[in-house]
Amino acid sequence: MKQSLVYALDFDGVLCDSAVETALTGWKVATQVWSDMAGTTPSDLQIKQFHALRPYLKTGYEAVIFMRLLQQGETVEHIQANIQSFFVQFASEVPLLKSLFGKTRDQWIQNEPEEWIAMNVLFPGVAEKLRQLAGRAWYIVTTKQERFVEKILEANQIELPSDIYGLDRRISKSAVLTELIYMHPKEKICFIEDRLATLLKVRSNEDLSEVELQFVDWGYNTEQDREKAKELGIPIIALPEFLVE
Repeated sequence: MKQSLVYALDFDGVLCDSAVETALTGWKVATQVWSDMAGTTPSDLQIKQFHALRPYLKTGYEAVIFMRLLQQGETVEHIQANIQSFFVQFASEVPLLKSLFGKTRDQWIQNEPEEWIAMNVLFPGVAEKLRQLAGRAWYIVTTKQERFVEKILEANQIELPSDIYGLDRRISKSAVLTELIYMHPKEKICFIEDRLATLLKVRSNEDLSEVELQFVDWGYNTEQDREKAKELGIPIIALPEFLVE
């Protein structure tokens, strides 16, 4: 008999397209740091360019650096090819950028909650898929703060999952999956993620060999990531496949 699936879902890049919100928060912070950006807003082109850079972003405050570089006229290709050197260039400002990024996002949520929610859209069909999971055990495993995930799900009339394992808990995704295996010994854990590096960490852990891994082709990853996943035999799924499972 086929085991029933218990979903462990990443959030940004799998369920939610938060790139616009991240870009705008980054720009808002930049206007506070660099006087030549005060009172400005990003162009549609700059938002589109940020989308191309989003797979290279590992933590929120880096969006400030990307938006500053785009505002300064750097091309997407040049940023992609020199990311580490650019991060070194901004190293002395990182503590300030981290602090302002969190505060600026919180202020946006507090002052204009509906606008903030509107900038965090779920991928097409995802809301319906998650509503279908009502009554089943499913989990969100993310590096996003749990309260942000809750706000977005609630705004989309989605019953909250069995649990949200977010940034607040300070535990790795591999550790979360280990806990889920213990909690669901007779079911198959299906971990769906848009970052190849995360999947490779899980795959290298022998204790997680029974976890089903799926790499999404609609999230924040590159063609090179998808080619490497193919070479390594990691299943790549398209959005329609996730929606009908």
